Amino acid sequence: MSRAFVFPGQGAQTIGMGRALAEAYPAAKAVFDEVDEALGEKLSALIWEGEIEALTLTQNAQPALMATSLAALRALEAEGVKITDAKLVAGHSLGEYSALAAAGALSVADTARLLRIRGKAMQEAVPVGVGAMAALLGLDFATAQTVAAEAAQGDVCQAANDNDPSQVVVSGHKEAVERAVELAKAAGAKRAMLLPVSAPFHCALMAPAADVMAEALASVEINAPAVPLVANVSAEALSDPVMIRALLVEQVTGSVRWRESVLYMGETHGISEIWEIGAGKALSGMVRRINKDIACRNIGTPEDIAGALEALNG
Repeated sequence: MSRAFVFPGQGAQTIGMGRALAEAYPAAKAVFDEVDEALGEKLSALIWEGEIEALTLTQNAQPALMATSLAALRALEAEGVKITDAKLVAGHSLGEYSALAAAGALSVADTARLLRIRGKAMQEAVPVGVGAMAALLGLDFATAQTVAAEAAQGDVCQAANDNDPSQVVVSGHKEAVERAVELAKAAGAKRAMLLPVSAPFHCALMAPAADVMAEALASVEINAPAVPLVANVSAEALSDPVMIRALLVEQVTGSVRWRESVLYMGETHGISEIWEIGAGKALSGMVRRINKDIACRNIGTPEDIAGALEALNG
């Protein structure tokens, strides 16, 4: 069975995520300790005992979700499951950084610092209230792109996330995104609604954040990953550190091509099983809507790991 490991993005965060893993596996606890040390603060305390409003702040959510994903991976490794048991890795937006850390392309400490910088830069790129994002449900990607272009009217409005055949997220100036919501409904969308996000991610308004990330990534060592990464902006597998660095910068303003990435994994690489490593089950839901033939498994708790081991050894 050809397997891929995928890593969730923002929105999956919950208070208490990863805590049971850290209590059950010293290697998982070590990840949270390493992230705390890299950031010079007890992010783990916020993750396990804090307020969800504080955890949801982009600059906290990004390193927190990465830490939870890497803790789950370390717990798997403690049970004998290796990253190289996967044929490919991929992640949704910030999850791409988790995937790279999982595959050894980035150190956990560097990844935590990069995601803290990325979160702050994305938050500060656009004044609060100027940008927005909206989910358009029941429209295909081409129609959503047409709606976004029509809604722009001189403002920025772009298809930011091509999540699955029934869900596209648009991003840009608030007024343009509000126009897109109305146009989407007129175009036959089942639902179209603004999302509770703090900034308009993955669109041209994020250009200042892309500049910040270009500078931050320039000073970090990136190795060839142990397993090829299916990149968000290209929806193709790559292992070249120079390309990885360039695409991580491009990813800040570029679309997350998740639907195409999953199709590519199945059709080009014969992936028949995807493990979602970390918090939540959002990616598994998307995968099922994209390709029903790919089996999905979530790895976020000790019970999930026990179930996975049972399946592997069964």
